[in-house]
Amino acid sequence: MTEKLNREDIKSLLPEELDAALRAMGEPAFRAKQVFRWLNVPAASFDEMTNLPKALREKLAERFYLTAPAVERKQVSALDGTVKYLWRLNDGNHVESVVMRYEHGNTVCVSSEVGCPMGCAFCASTIGGKVRNLAASEILDQVLWAQKDSELKISNIVLMGIGEPLDNFDNVVRFLKLVNDPGGMNIGMRHISLSTCGIVEKIDKLASLALQLTLSVSLHAPDNETRSKIMPVNRAWDVDTLLAACRRYFERTGRRISFEYAMIRDVNDTPFHAKLLADKLEGTGSHVNLIPLNDVPESGLRPSTPETMRAFIGTLEKRNINVTVRRKLGPDIEASCGQLRREREELR
Repeated sequence: MTEKLNREDIKSLLPEELDAALRAMGEPAFRAKQVFRWLNVPAASFDEMTNLPKALREKLAERFYLTAPAVERKQVSALDGTVKYLWRLNDGNHVESVVMRYEHGNTVCVSSEVGCPMGCAFCASTIGGKVRNLAASEILDQVLWAQKDSELKISNIVLMGIGEPLDNFDNVVRFLKLVNDPGGMNIGMRHISLSTCGIVEKIDKLASLALQLTLSVSLHAPDNETRSKIMPVNRAWDVDTLLAACRRYFERTGRRISFEYAMIRDVNDTPFHAKLLADKLEGTGSHVNLIPLNDVPESGLRPSTPETMRAFIGTLEKRNINVTVRRKLGPDIEASCGQLRREREELR
C-alpha cells in the first residue's frame, strides 16, 4: 500500500478529471478517451493499453495506480446460474458481489463498503463492523470484472451488497457517474437501484441530485419499537421521519420508493405489523418487496412461515398496496452478501 501513497487512483477519476490530468501531462485531447475505454475493458495493467505509446504507459504507471480485484472464491448455482464472487482487494480486504440472471437481463449486486457499520440484527454483512469505504473504482470493478469473468453482459445494478451505500455517499455517487458514462459501461440510471437502511440526511442529499435511479429503503418494520430492536439506525431517524424523507425524495425526483421488508418470524410479521404497514403506506403508490429472511445463525432470527407470508400479503393487497415477494436466487450457494466474507475472515 505504501507505493500507492504518492500515486492517484486513475479509475476513480471522472472523464473530465482524466482529461484534465492528461492535458496537464502534455497529452492530446483524444488520449483521455482512449485511456477511459481501457479502464472499462477492464485492463489490469497499463501495459495492456497497447494503442498508447510506451512512454505514456510508463508515465501513467508513475503517476497512477490501477485497482484490479482477484477472485478469492467463486460459486455458481446449479439451480439458476447465479454467480457469487468473493473478491480480494489490493489491500487484502474482501467484498462480495452476485450476478443474477433474469429474463429482462443480467443484474449484479455490488458492495459499497468493507463490512458495515449499521448493525442490523438480521444481516451477515454487519458482523464485525465496518473496516473502510470502497473507492469508486473498487465498486466499479465489481461490475467490470464480474461481467468479464462470468461472460454475462451486465445490464442492471443493485447497490445492495456489503455496506450502507449512503454511508459512503461521495464515492457511491462518483461510481454512479462513472458506470453511467456513455464512454464507459453506459448503464442507465433507471437500471440502477440503491438500497439504504434510512440515513435521512443522505436521502435528502441524494434527492437534490435528481438522479433517475430507484431508491430502495430497508424498512423491515412499520413501528419504532420493532424497528429500533432490529435496526439501530431507527434510533437516529424514526419511521415517520424516514417516511417523510421518502415523500420528499419522490416529490423531488418523481421516482417512487421501493420498501424492502425482511419477514422475520414472530418479530415483524404479525397481523399488527401488516395492518400498521398498510396504514403507513396506503395511498403513496409505494412498492413493498417482501424478502424471505436469509438464515444467519449468529442472528438467532428465523424466516416467517409460508402461511404467515400469505396472510401478510393478503392484508397489504386488501389495502391496494403493491407487494411482491423477492425470488430467492442461488439458494444452494448462499447468494446473499456477507456470508462468504464472514467465513473468510473467520479463517484468518
